Amino acid sequence: MESTRVDRWLWSVRLAKTRSDAATACRGGHVRVNDRPAKPATSVSAGDTVRVRMHDRTRIVEVTNVIQKRVGAPQAQTCYVDHSPPSPPREALPVFARDRGAGRPTKRDRRMLDQLGLLRPPGS
Repeated sequence: MESTRVDRWLWSVRLAKTRSDAATACRGGHVRVNDRPAKPATSVSAGDTVRVRMHDRTRIVEVTNVIQKRVGAPQAQTCYVDHSPPSPPREALPVFARDRGAGRPTKRDRRMLDQLGLLRPPGS
């Protein structure tokens, strides 16, 4: 039966951006294979269930195809079946509107923009 390391598989099917990110998630206890905590070297084979917590989202996938190398996104999606719960809807950002040609924002306007997270530091 064909199998591979869980950190390598997560990277190759594009659930993790880098292999070291996948290994760090495993060491941090954010990856489970068949409901058991997984180390980076834990082997995965077809039919296994992998639960990954990355970027504040839990993904539950069933392995259908074991691959060793990173492939394109359309081919990577054929290697697993996604059983993840739907992601929560994003909160709508409040709208801060100014009249066009009103000049520089006032100190009060800048504070409001800063509270909303819309004010970027200079040079960025």
